[in-house]
Amino acid sequence: MPPLHQPRERALLLLPPVPSPPTYAALQAAYGTCLVTVLQKLWRSPHRAQSSLILDVAVPCPHLYGNLNAPRGPLYETSQRLVAGLYKLICVLAAKHSIDAEDAEGVDARIVLVAYPRDGKLAQTSDHGTVEQDSQGPAVDLHALARCPRAWETVYSVESEEGEALLKNFLALGPSQRTITKVRGGIVQVSSTEPLGDPTNQESVVKNHTSVAVGGTFDHLHIGHKLLLTMFAFVLGRTPSAEDGKHPRSLTIGITGDELLKNKKFAEYLESWRERQQATHDFLSSMIHLGQPDDGRIHTEEKTDSGPNGHAVHVTYPSNLVVKYVEIWDPFGPTITDESISALVISGETRSGGKAVNDKRQEKGWGPLDVFEVDVLDADEEDKLDETFQSKLSSTEIRRMCSERARPRAHA
Repeated sequence: MPPLHQPRERALLLLPPVPSPPTYAALQAAYGTCLVTVLQKLWRSPHRAQSSLILDVAVPCPHLYGNLNAPRGPLYETSQRLVAGLYKLICVLAAKHSIDAEDAEGVDARIVLVAYPRDGKLAQTSDHGTVEQDSQGPAVDLHALARCPRAWETVYSVESEEGEALLKNFLALGPSQRTITKVRGGIVQVSSTEPLGDPTNQESVVKNHTSVAVGGTFDHLHIGHKLLLTMFAFVLGRTPSAEDGKHPRSLTIGITGDELLKNKKFAEYLESWRERQQATHDFLSSMIHLGQPDDGRIHTEEKTDSGPNGHAVHVTYPSNLVVKYVEIWDPFGPTITDESISALVISGETRSGGKAVNDKRQEKGWGPLDVFEVDVLDADEEDKLDETFQSKLSSTEIRRMCSERARPRAHA
């Protein structure tokens, strides 16, 4: 794993507006061709021999347009299906074309959701808050994406009417001096009954979560982790800039301590808590902060207090958002020691864990957490890549492959 803040080459892929509904088949038809082209170009790039390559995949989302400051609950399911389908598609395509899309030496794809109208006609005025709030991902508007200081070596644009309109808007909002490469696209299907995803009528009953939690081992970060962390950050609501100082927002990531993992399979290839925390931070920070990773305004503090959940790394961003990486020693972590947490994000296979957390909170007389679930990613039968695909979604399988790769050296 490359050290945190090591310079890494970056590219940006501007996809056309998302198909509706965003089924896996529709995403494959719309984006399969351009994703393969870009992944192959980056995989063959001479820069990859010097450092890993990051591909920011910008996905224009009509259901988010005008809704970035609204509570995220009504927007969650459509966004989650989209992110899950895209990460699955990237992983399947990479496996089919022998492209490494997981390891540090490969092409590291990261999905950014962009609030963007279906017709490409941006409103002349917008309800921008502070610069930092506007650039808080993983969901941003096109203005924030175009003006962010990331140094993309190449911006890839899709050859289609919608793709050309998006590129024109992107260049009009930010620096026009960019290296643009055009790639072929597919067919974007749109249902005539496309939901608008406007939650304005439900704001009185839908919470605007300002403290969200997630937990896991996060060993050898893979696309399942990327999906979980992306949607975890998505649930966090925005607050008006005038209230930032009064209502700081927090993301709490419980990361299992080393001692609890000693009996895991292939435990000798487990990453240490510090390595897992750094890899999680590297990905999550790039999702929530569109600035440079070495932004001097980001403050990091390590805490070592007595009692449960005492060891943590707190990272504070210019928007007054605090990310707390907590070393946990039980299945509950901060969810039963921090009453301010109001939402929990889990994977479908750990649904029982969400219920257990709320049972514990009820015993303490605390309110229950709103639980948001992400899909369990599986390969379709027609892909005929079940074994290869699933090995990319299991930390155990990744450690097993590390063991197999090391075996010849051990006997040499």
